[in-house]
Amino acid sequence: MTRLFGVASAAMQIEGAAGTAGRTASIWDVFATLPGRIEDGSSPARAADHHARWSTDLDLLAALGVDAYRLTLSWSRVQPGGTGPVNPAGLDFYDALVDGLLARGIEPWVSLYRWDLPLELMLEGGWLRRDTAERFGDYAAAVAARLGDRVGAWASLEDPFPHLALGHAVGVDAPGLTLLGGALPVTHHLLLGHARATAALRAAGAGRVGLINHHTTVRPAGPSGRDRWAAAFYDEYHNRQFADPVLLGRYPDRLLALPGVPDGVIADGDLAAIAAPLDFYGVSYEHPVVVAAVPENRSVPLTLVPLEGVPRTAGDLPIDPPALEQVLVDLARRYPHLPPVVVTTGGAFDDRPDGDDRPRIAFLDEHLAAVDRAAGRGVPVAGYFHWSLLDGWAGTPGHVRTGLVRVDPDTLERTPRAAFAHYRDLIAHRSGDTSVTAPADRPARS
Repeated sequence: MTRLFGVASAAMQIEGAAGTAGRTASIWDVFATLPGRIEDGSSPARAADHHARWSTDLDLLAALGVDAYRLTLSWSRVQPGGTGPVNPAGLDFYDALVDGLLARGIEPWVSLYRWDLPLELMLEGGWLRRDTAERFGDYAAAVAARLGDRVGAWASLEDPFPHLALGHAVGVDAPGLTLLGGALPVTHHLLLGHARATAALRAAGAGRVGLINHHTTVRPAGPSGRDRWAAAFYDEYHNRQFADPVLLGRYPDRLLALPGVPDGVIADGDLAAIAAPLDFYGVSYEHPVVVAAVPENRSVPLTLVPLEGVPRTAGDLPIDPPALEQVLVDLARRYPHLPPVVVTTGGAFDDRPDGDDRPRIAFLDEHLAAVDRAAGRGVPVAGYFHWSLLDGWAGTPGHVRTGLVRVDPDTLERTPRAAFAHYRDLIAHRSGDTSVTAPADRPARS
């Protein structure tokens, strides 16, 4: 797999058209109606209106000059209710997207699932039920039958860790469950769904198949043994809960020992199916994590504390590009047979009245440099996807400004930011080697 440049987006964040052309409700459509759940009170009903403006958005991709575009599919748009016949209008939409990308010389990368479970499946138990994994395999087979001859690469799941932790363990994201350590069945059924989808894609003769997972560095807040234990546990919880089964065929021991994990969740043959070989492994990175022990809290005996002394995004997330390098190096050391790695990162930044986009440009350049350093240390980096093409609706935070293209919240007009031109020039002037580093005259962050 050659080194490639791309951008990524997610169906829930940009499509809108929530009740259009046969799409039924997902868990996020309902969650967004609950008072106080979405910070700005918005919903995904309109988002960036990509469903109606997709051709314009593909023209922007062509102007950007990317090799590939990674999109996610809305399960509720393709298969209303998550079972039964597919929705022809839903598949027609994605069929047109794929053909439109190919017509513009852009390779389609498709993720089957990123957090937006059909509501009807949730009402039957969602990812707590093993049957949801089987239904996910059926959905994958239906999509592959329609799009499999033209999609360059497939991800079964995209960022399952935040979906598990925020949506099912602590309940701040959809579907709002607070299972804490008892959420391991959700993890296992998501991974079993990955196995069923991977098998369906392989059977259909689809292209490259992988999984995209969320990773971070984890640091203890202090030198105490309790803080070090808390950091080690959280590293297993965040970084290894999904990666170990996929890449090693087993779960970390400490996770299996959590209270509330029921017997009989893992059936014979499950882990072997989950660990089937992949063609690539996607790494999503946002920011490092600092962990402190809270022994008096028996249900969750640790907490995440702010990382001080570094710049921050508009979402108040710490910016620490060297941590991305460390994430990638640690991953390659932990998993000797790591497939080619595709990296995704991005951040939200406020628009300045003068159009100054230097913080976003610096973020892009510094993280690309971190990816290059990791590649120089032996990590099999295959590509980079910037998050994201468009501003969009990001769930609990509401509307966010992560896009290389600004989307006016009222008119939905698209306006490329300065970082768009910067990334375009970086792609156009790359050399023939495997570097993804930006030009040396990168602007300073201010």
